[in-house]
Amino acid sequence: MTAADRIRILTVDDHAVFRDGIAAIIAPQPDMLLVGEATNGAEAVDSFRNLRPDVVLMDLQMPVRSGIQAITEIRALAPSARIVVLTTYDGDVQAVRALKAGACGYLLKSSLRKELLDTIRIVHGGGRYVPAGVAQQIAIHAAEEPLTSREISILELVAAGKPNKVIAWELSLSEDTVKAHLRSVYSKLDVNDRTQAVTTALRRGIIAL
Repeated sequence: MTAADRIRILTVDDHAVFRDGIAAIIAPQPDMLLVGEATNGAEAVDSFRNLRPDVVLMDLQMPVRSGIQAITEIRALAPSARIVVLTTYDGDVQAVRALKAGACGYLLKSSLRKELLDTIRIVHGGGRYVPAGVAQQIAIHAAEEPLTSREISILELVAAGKPNKVIAWELSLSEDTVKAHLRSVYSKLDVNDRTQAVTTALRRGIIAL
């Protein structure tokens, strides 16, 4: 198999050790070739534009520009781009965001080597892949009413440790309005207090620290 026939891969992650690990997994594969690396979402878009890889392995939580932003921009450049998210977060909300942005696959960094290689081949062949556990969480929460942008903003400030009075001042709301939004958040997330709301929202990828 010539270099032109191999699956050309771009890996995007801000951790050098992880990029090195991916390179070590790809190197022995006769049908794959690592053509580039990027350390953030902005570099990912530039590298894609210059290299035009067949498959992009994309982290989500990165400096400068997030993985979701990079996926959106790459798909705008090339609607047929094949992108696989590689993340430590198994939250259903984050997975849905990535897939809606244009990702064709969603994998956890804890996935086995074989699952990663199989996913690259599946996505390159035009398929899609989401692990069973993540797909199940997406299905479980699919019928639930999502949090509004205002509720998410308030929850992010709660996660930052700010009291209702400060949140109200920062968002130009009354304190009673903040409390009403929080009651709605508790109901939608099926939790009883601020701590549970933040924990659940972080786990599902609704907010990030």
